[in-house]
Amino acid sequence: MFPKRLAEGYRAFLDGRFVHERSRYEMLAETGQRPEIMVVGCVDSRVSPEVIFDASPGELLVVRNVANLVPPYEPNRDSQHGTSAALEFGVQALRVKHIVVLGHAFCGGIRAFADEQEPLSPGDFIGRWMSQIAPAAQSLGPRAPDDDGAYLRRLEFASVELSLQNLMTFPCVRILVERGKLTLHGAYFGVASGRLLVRDPVSGRFEPVVDSLPGQPAAARF
Repeated sequence: MFPKRLAEGYRAFLDGRFVHERSRYEMLAETGQRPEIMVVGCVDSRVSPEVIFDASPGELLVVRNVANLVPPYEPNRDSQHGTSAALEFGVQALRVKHIVVLGHAFCGGIRAFADEQEPLSPGDFIGRWMSQIAPAAQSLGPRAPDDDGAYLRRLEFASVELSLQNLMTFPCVRILVERGKLTLHGAYFGVASGRLLVRDPVSGRFEPVVDSLPGQPAAARF
């Protein structure tokens, strides 16, 4: 049977948000979608871009995969690239103006790579997918034995950096960025704290969008 939770949620949607935004849905159905922002996010159920950014229907084009990775441009590879296809659709068909790579704290894919956990192996899907962040891990140098949590945070940030670099390997992305018609952004969400950090394109540092959060000190953990 269809999950009861989803049926109940749908009924609440019909009575609430759909009623209030029905004209928007009708407009989107008639004119099609025209989002200006694309978000590459993680499949982690705790990190929904639409919820984090309080987005209305049609505002965000979202593609989600394990650990919010953007693979490099590989037009001649036989394997399927759902993320690459979504990028092509967003950039060439919808002409989005911004692409945001949204990383997050406590990422299971990042930890699996760092700890070489099962079923992470050369033959499994997650292992092959996560092997793409090897250059990010190499850029950090050796992992200290007593540097568990801090290392994982650095690797989460480094993987966002790598995805931004990989985005520029796509000709359609690079050309539009160079022409000033497309802007790339890196962001990082703290699951426990709700903090959002955004990458400064000049310094490369991730800085908080707001100085403090309601009911939390500025130094709240991620």
